Amino acid sequence: MSLFPIIQPQLEEISTTLPLYKEAAWDFVNGKPLFNKGEPVIVTGREAIKTWVYKALLTARAKHEIYSHDFGSEVQSLIGQNYSVATKKAEVIRYCREAIEINPYITDVGNFEVSFSDGDLQVSFEVQTVYGGFSFNHLELRG
Repeated sequence: MSLFPIIQPQLEEISTTLPLYKEAAWDFVNGKPLFNKGEPVIVTGREAIKTWVYKALLTARAKHEIYSHDFGSEVQSLIGQNYSVATKKAEVIRYCREAIEINPYITDVGNFEVSFSDGDLQVSFEVQTVYGGFSFNHLELRG
C-alpha cells in the first residue's frame, strides 16, 4: 500500500549506451595531432580514449578556457612542493585518477608506478575502457 495512492510516478528509462567515442589522432612521440592532407585524422574507440587520457594528463586543469574545469590534471601543482617522495607519489596517483576517471568510457585505472629522476616525473599505469585496455609506460608529466 502506497502512502500516496493517487500519485504514481512514471519511471523513465535512461539509456546507458554510449555513442562511439571519436578523437583526433595523436602522435605520442612528438606530442602533436596527426593530419592527412591538412585534415585531422580521426580515431575511434580505444585509440580515441588513449588520446583523451594523454591530453587530460598533460593539460593543466582550469588553466585553458577552451576546456571545462573538469578536464585536465593538477599534477603540475606538485612542482616545487617540499613533500616526501611517498607523499608525492600518492598525490601523483590521486591526481591522475581524478583526471582520468571522469570519462564515462573508462571503467578502471590501476597498476600505477611513479618515478622521479633528475627533476622529471614519469608515471606508468593501465586503463580499462568499454573498448578494452591499454597502458602508458613512462609517460613524462611536467609543468
